[in-house]
Amino acid sequence: MTINMQREDTTLIMEIEGRIDTQTSLDLQEVVETSLEGVDLLVLDFKKVIYISSAGLRTVLDAQNRMDEKGGEMIIRNANKNIVGIFKVTGFDTFLTLK
Repeated sequence: MTINMQREDTTLIMEIEGRIDTQTSLDLQEVVETSLEGVDLLVLDFKKVIYISSAGLRTVLDAQNRMDEKGGEMIIRNANKNIVGIFKVTGFDTFLTLK
């Protein structure tokens, strides 16, 4: 998994590529935790994410909770239909903003 970040004022865009699974989810969590200072909008671009496991879902949930706690917003954009399906089956689509 690779993460490319772009910061524009209080918006942070993380373009994620590869798999978000047991081996990589902790890396993503660490990057999110250390990058949110001064961020009001976190955009996770899933265009190149090919798989997400339960560990990855937990990391996404943690990121959403962190943004909620600070009064910010998180958007997941460009997720493929399989990943959107996982969000729907798990009920994550009820509290995530998917675009």
